[in-house]
Amino acid sequence: MNAFDAAMAALAADPNLGTDAVYRAGGTGAPVALRVLRASPDRVADAFGTGILQATDILSVAVAALPGLAAGDSFALGPDLLTVTHAERDASGTAWRVLCQR
Repeated sequence: MNAFDAAMAALAADPNLGTDAVYRAGGTGAPVALRVLRASPDRVADAFGTGILQATDILSVAVAALPGLAAGDSFALGPDLLTVTHAERDASGTAWRVLCQR
């Protein structure tokens, strides 16, 4: 474990930053309990020349906790079920940046 892995683990474990999640490959695979960092920024999208405010969900997940991710996988965070639309590793290869839809 390098310093980046340790930092990601500490952030996810922090009760003020991290949250419990259940991951399922393909949305129906075996459940995997883990901790993630969740951000829900609003995004302005264009719809026929009109700006609309759209809620988004972005998760940060340690690669050490979840080595592989694909579109169609899902995360359950309390009452919210998020489906992965895109996942990419950060520059250090320590964490996934996961874009999800509700």
